[in-house]
Amino acid sequence: MDNSDPHRGQPVQRRGPEATAARLTVILVHGRNAAAANILATASEIGMPADVALVAPQAAGNTWYPLSFLSEIEKNEPFLSSALGVLEQVVDDLEGRGIPASRIALLGFSQGACLTLEFAARHARRYAAIVGLSGGLIGPPGTPRTYPGAFDDTPIFLGCSDVDAHVPLERVRESADVFRRMGAAVDMRIYPQMGHLVNRDEMDAVQALLRRRE
Repeated sequence: MDNSDPHRGQPVQRRGPEATAARLTVILVHGRNAAAANILATASEIGMPADVALVAPQAAGNTWYPLSFLSEIEKNEPFLSSALGVLEQVVDDLEGRGIPASRIALLGFSQGACLTLEFAARHARRYAAIVGLSGGLIGPPGTPRTYPGAFDDTPIFLGCSDVDAHVPLERVRESADVFRRMGAAVDMRIYPQMGHLVNRDEMDAVQALLRRRE
Protein backbone atom coordinates (compact mmCIF):
# COMPACT_ATOMS: atom_id res chain seq x y z
CA MET A 1 0.00 0.00 0.00
CA ASP A 2 1.16 3.52 -0.86
CA ASN A 3 0.89 5.35 2.47
CA SER A 4 0.33 8.65 0.66
CA ASP A 5 -2.44 7.20 -1.53
CA PRO A 6 -3.75 4.16 0.38
CA HIS A 7 -6.76 3.35 -1.83
CA ARG A 8 -4.84 3.49 -5.10
CA GLY A 9 -4.90 0.22 -7.02
CA GLN A 10 -7.71 -1.39 -5.02
CA PRO A 11 -10.08 -3.62 -7.02
CA VAL A 12 -13.27 -2.40 -8.66
CA GLN A 13 -16.20 -4.80 -8.99
CA ARG A 14 -18.63 -4.58 -11.90
CA ARG A 15 -22.08 -6.01 -12.54
CA GLY A 16 -24.57 -5.74 -15.40
CA PRO A 17 -23.93 -4.70 -19.00
CA GLU A 18 -20.75 -3.05 -20.20
CA ALA A 19 -20.85 0.62 -19.31
CA THR A 20 -20.45 1.64 -22.95
CA ALA A 21 -23.59 -0.35 -23.85
CA ALA A 22 -25.63 0.62 -20.78
CA ARG A 23 -28.24 3.37 -20.62
CA LEU A 24 -26.80 4.41 -17.26
CA THR A 25 -23.80 3.58 -15.07
CA VAL A 26 -24.13 3.72 -11.29
CA ILE A 27 -21.03 4.10 -9.13
CA LEU A 28 -21.74 2.40 -5.79
CA VAL A 29 -19.74 3.42 -2.69
CA HIS A 30 -19.76 1.11 0.33
CA GLY A 31 -19.75 2.10 3.99
CA ARG A 32 -17.26 1.73 6.84
CA ASN A 33 -16.10 -1.81 7.63
CA ALA A 34 -17.92 -3.05 4.55
CA ALA A 35 -16.95 -3.99 1.02
CA ALA A 36 -17.92 -3.53 -2.60
CA ALA A 37 -19.86 -6.79 -2.38
CA ASN A 38 -22.06 -5.29 0.37
CA ILE A 39 -23.13 -2.26 -1.64
CA LEU A 40 -23.70 -4.47 -4.69
CA ALA A 41 -26.02 -6.60 -2.52
CA THR A 42 -27.88 -3.41 -1.52
CA ALA A 43 -28.20 -2.51 -5.19
CA SER A 44 -29.64 -5.93 -5.86
CA GLU A 45 -32.17 -5.45 -3.06
CA ILE A 46 -33.16 -2.06 -4.47
CA GLY A 47 -33.71 -3.69 -7.85
CA MET A 48 -31.56 -2.18 -10.59
CA PRO A 49 -32.95 -1.88 -14.12
CA ALA A 50 -31.42 -4.41 -16.54
CA ASP A 51 -29.89 -1.67 -18.71
CA VAL A 52 -27.85 -0.20 -15.84
CA ALA A 53 -24.15 -0.97 -15.34
CA LEU A 54 -22.85 -1.10 -11.76
CA VAL A 55 -19.33 -0.11 -10.71
CA ALA A 56 -18.26 -0.59 -7.07
CA PRO A 57 -14.75 0.43 -5.97
CA GLN A 58 -13.23 -1.19 -2.88
CA ALA A 59 -11.61 0.75 -0.01
CA ALA A 60 -8.30 -0.44 1.40
CA GLY A 61 -9.03 -2.13 4.71
CA ASN A 62 -12.78 -1.79 4.01
CA THR A 63 -12.83 1.81 5.30
CA TRP A 64 -12.49 4.99 3.27
CA TYR A 65 -11.18 7.19 6.11
CA PRO A 66 -10.49 6.40 9.78
CA LEU A 67 -12.45 8.98 11.82
CA SER A 68 -15.98 10.36 11.78
CA PHE A 69 -16.96 12.43 8.75
CA LEU A 70 -17.54 15.26 11.24
CA SER A 71 -13.85 15.32 12.25
CA GLU A 72 -11.40 17.93 11.04
CA ILE A 73 -10.69 17.08 7.42
CA GLU A 74 -6.93 17.06 7.98
CA LYS A 75 -7.28 14.28 10.55
CA ASN A 76 -8.80 11.97 7.92
CA GLU A 77 -5.92 12.48 5.51
CA PRO A 78 -4.39 11.05 3.39
CA PHE A 79 -7.26 8.54 3.31
CA LEU A 80 -9.97 11.05 2.39
CA SER A 81 -8.07 12.56 -0.53
CA SER A 82 -7.16 9.07 -1.73
CA ALA A 83 -10.82 7.99 -1.53
CA LEU A 84 -11.98 11.06 -3.44
CA GLY A 85 -9.28 10.27 -5.98
CA VAL A 86 -10.70 6.78 -6.48
CA LEU A 87 -14.10 8.20 -7.41
CA GLU A 88 -12.49 10.77 -9.67
CA GLN A 89 -10.56 8.03 -11.43
CA VAL A 90 -13.71 5.92 -11.94
CA VAL A 91 -15.62 8.90 -13.37
CA ASP A 92 -12.67 9.92 -15.57
CA ASP A 93 -12.39 6.36 -16.88
CA LEU A 94 -16.08 6.32 -17.82
CA GLU A 95 -15.89 9.72 -19.49
CA GLY A 96 -12.76 8.62 -21.32
CA ARG A 97 -14.82 5.77 -22.78
CA GLY A 98 -17.36 8.23 -24.15
CA ILE A 99 -19.87 8.10 -21.27
CA PRO A 100 -20.90 11.63 -20.24
CA ALA A 101 -21.58 12.58 -16.63
CA SER A 102 -25.26 12.90 -17.56
CA ARG A 103 -25.27 9.08 -17.91
CA ILE A 104 -23.45 8.52 -14.61
CA ALA A 105 -25.15 8.23 -11.20
CA LEU A 106 -23.44 7.99 -7.82
CA LEU A 107 -24.90 6.17 -4.83
CA GLY A 108 -23.42 5.65 -1.38
CA PHE A 109 -24.49 4.41 2.02
CA SER A 110 -23.19 5.68 5.38
CA GLN A 111 -19.48 6.50 5.07
CA GLY A 112 -19.90 5.85 1.35
CA ALA A 113 -22.77 8.36 1.23
CA CYS A 114 -20.60 11.02 2.86
CA LEU A 115 -17.81 10.34 0.37
CA THR A 116 -20.24 10.34 -2.56
CA LEU A 117 -21.81 13.65 -1.55
CA GLU A 118 -18.47 15.34 -0.90
CA PHE A 119 -17.12 14.13 -4.25
CA ALA A 120 -20.21 15.36 -6.07
CA ALA A 121 -20.03 18.77 -4.40
CA ARG A 122 -16.37 19.14 -5.37
CA HIS A 123 -17.07 18.01 -8.95
CA ALA A 124 -20.46 19.56 -9.62
CA ARG A 125 -21.94 19.08 -13.08
CA ARG A 126 -25.04 17.49 -14.58
CA TYR A 127 -25.16 13.87 -13.41
CA ALA A 128 -27.94 11.35 -13.99
CA ALA A 129 -28.53 11.24 -10.21
CA ILE A 130 -26.79 11.48 -6.84
CA VAL A 131 -27.97 9.36 -3.89
CA GLY A 132 -26.81 9.73 -0.29
CA LEU A 133 -28.31 7.18 2.10
CA SER A 134 -27.55 8.08 5.74
CA GLY A 135 -24.80 10.59 5.03
CA GLY A 136 -23.88 14.24 4.59
CA LEU A 137 -21.12 16.53 3.42
CA ILE A 138 -17.76 15.98 5.11
CA GLY A 139 -16.12 18.22 7.71
CA PRO A 140 -16.77 19.67 11.17
CA PRO A 141 -19.51 22.22 11.86
CA GLY A 142 -18.65 25.54 10.24
CA THR A 143 -16.78 24.01 7.29
CA PRO A 144 -16.97 26.49 4.37
CA ARG A 145 -19.24 25.18 1.62
CA THR A 146 -17.96 27.34 -1.23
CA TYR A 147 -17.82 24.63 -3.86
CA PRO A 148 -17.32 25.64 -7.51
CA GLY A 149 -19.60 24.51 -10.30
CA ALA A 150 -23.32 23.83 -10.62
CA PHE A 151 -25.52 20.74 -10.85
CA ASP A 152 -27.80 21.95 -13.64
CA ASP A 153 -30.91 20.35 -12.11
CA THR A 154 -29.28 17.03 -11.25
CA PRO A 155 -31.72 15.00 -9.10
CA ILE A 156 -30.23 14.38 -5.64
CA PHE A 157 -31.89 12.06 -3.13
CA LEU A 158 -30.97 12.31 0.56
CA GLY A 159 -32.53 9.82 2.97
CA CYS A 160 -31.76 9.58 6.69
CA SER A 161 -33.27 8.95 10.10
CA ASP A 162 -33.93 11.82 12.47
CA VAL A 163 -32.11 9.87 15.21
CA ASP A 164 -29.18 8.41 13.26
CA ALA A 165 -26.36 7.87 15.77
CA HIS A 166 -23.71 8.66 13.16
CA VAL A 167 -25.30 11.39 11.02
CA PRO A 168 -26.76 14.50 12.70
CA LEU A 169 -30.01 15.70 11.18
CA GLU A 170 -28.58 19.22 10.94
CA ARG A 171 -25.84 17.96 8.60
CA VAL A 172 -28.34 16.32 6.27
CA ARG A 173 -30.33 19.54 6.11
CA GLU A 174 -27.19 21.61 5.57
CA SER A 175 -26.16 19.29 2.74
CA ALA A 176 -29.57 19.62 1.10
CA ASP A 177 -29.33 23.42 1.31
CA VAL A 178 -25.85 23.41 -0.24
CA PHE A 179 -26.97 21.23 -3.16
CA ARG A 180 -30.05 23.37 -3.76
CA ARG A 181 -27.86 26.49 -3.86
CA MET A 182 -25.73 24.73 -6.46
CA GLY A 183 -28.72 24.10 -8.69
CA ALA A 184 -29.68 20.52 -7.83
CA ALA A 185 -33.23 19.20 -7.58
CA VAL A 186 -33.10 17.80 -4.03
CA ASP A 187 -35.48 15.24 -2.57
CA MET A 188 -34.69 15.00 1.16
CA ARG A 189 -36.63 12.46 3.20
CA ILE A 190 -36.23 12.22 6.98
CA TYR A 191 -37.60 9.07 8.61
CA PRO A 192 -38.70 9.19 12.28
CA GLN A 193 -36.94 6.79 14.65
CA MET A 194 -35.45 4.68 11.85
CA GLY A 195 -31.84 4.36 12.93
CA HIS A 196 -28.85 3.79 10.65
CA LEU A 197 -30.27 1.71 7.83
CA VAL A 198 -32.05 1.83 4.47
CA ASN A 199 -35.82 1.37 4.23
CA ARG A 200 -38.16 0.35 1.43
CA ASP A 201 -39.30 3.91 0.69
CA GLU A 202 -35.70 4.90 0.00
CA MET A 203 -35.21 1.87 -2.23
CA ASP A 204 -38.34 2.67 -4.19
CA ALA A 205 -37.25 6.30 -4.59
CA VAL A 206 -33.82 5.25 -5.84
CA GLN A 207 -35.31 2.74 -8.25
CA ALA A 208 -37.62 5.41 -9.67
CA LEU A 209 -34.69 7.79 -10.10
CA LEU A 210 -32.65 5.22 -11.98
CA ARG A 211 -35.56 4.33 -14.24
CA ARG A 212 -36.01 7.92 -15.36
CA ARG A 213 -35.46 8.57 -19.04
CA GLU A 214 -34.85 12.10 -20.24
